[in-house]
Amino acid sequence: MMDQKKSTPVFERKLVDTAPVWIDSDEQLKELCDRLHTQGAVALDTEFMRSRTFYPLPALVQLGDGKRCYLIDNLAIDDLEPLRALLLDSRVVKIMHSCSEDLETLDRLLGVVPEPIFDTQIAAAISGMGAGLGYAATVSQLLQIDLPKSETRSDWLQRPLSESQKNYAALDVAWLPLVYAMLLKKLREQDRLDWLWEDCNAIVQAAHTPESPESYYRKVKGAWRLRPNQLAVLQDLCAWREREARVRNMPRNHLLKENVCMSLAQAMPKYLATLSQPGLEGKTLRKYGDTLLEIINRASERDDLPPRLPQPLNREQGEVLKLLRNKVNALAEAAGLPPEILVRKKELELLVQADKPELEGRLQGWRRAIVGEPLLEELQSLRQSQ
Repeated sequence: MMDQKKSTPVFERKLVDTAPVWIDSDEQLKELCDRLHTQGAVALDTEFMRSRTFYPLPALVQLGDGKRCYLIDNLAIDDLEPLRALLLDSRVVKIMHSCSEDLETLDRLLGVVPEPIFDTQIAAAISGMGAGLGYAATVSQLLQIDLPKSETRSDWLQRPLSESQKNYAALDVAWLPLVYAMLLKKLREQDRLDWLWEDCNAIVQAAHTPESPESYYRKVKGAWRLRPNQLAVLQDLCAWREREARVRNMPRNHLLKENVCMSLAQAMPKYLATLSQPGLEGKTLRKYGDTLLEIINRASERDDLPPRLPQPLNREQGEVLKLLRNKVNALAEAAGLPPEILVRKKELELLVQADKPELEGRLQGWRRAIVGEPLLEELQSLRQSQ
């Protein structure tokens, strides 16, 4: 577990220089990273583009040491190994805010997931500030500083970047070290720091193990209506779409829309002439028709059919869900936590639907005593009274 040091890092507001330092050579990057290895924590953020690709296109990496802000031009630097080594240095905490997409971007750029991380959005929620706070809102609450939003839709792949873009990118890491120090102190005083490390470690592990293509069919709207043989078709179509989108580096829905996968699974067409429908016609049909038909025919002969997916909650289950939500709200208020940080809607639904409810995933960790076990007791009581 992190936080071996008992003292909070010293980051002072008056020392922060928000003017960006541009890093675009191998030598500059190595000198910077060598120095940052000696720090206990560094701020980290990325800028990327993703409008027409499956994977994010890394455009910029920002680092902050609590004094200066460094913009690393990964498009110009040949040797990014010093940055990779820094992100994997277990002695240096990487301070990030709402980091999931940044972790994916860095994995794409460097082939690594940085760790350990301290996600200030999660820290703010656990400290009781509120769930899902953006970076600007967090900085505003803690430091009373208002950040500009002028470059949120910028083209970060263009070169040279404008001065406005550079200043905006620098501010993304300028105040993170000070926010980190304040939240770290707060979580220590609340005896909740272990909760933070547990949640951040879970994010890192999830980034290391991306979801299997074979599981994507579960996300399709209305898939619960399908019979097992239709689900097999949907599963194989979604898995093909996922793999193909990754190979071609294009958005899933640019390849084949989700509703088309659902329609094909329902109809299970056997001939090319019956494949055509809105969203699967013309060039798309000519390009992928034979492949899709082969997938459908092969899936329809599978012996290992997936089980039917859980149906939406019925009226009685819906009433139970409402009562459990009330319980969560009461527990959250007693703990001084936002309800959203304790339990998700899907987690509550699974408990309601299960014949023998068990605590899984996040509810097995620090949430177990605070909300997990009380929910099981409440659910048992409700079932006994029915």
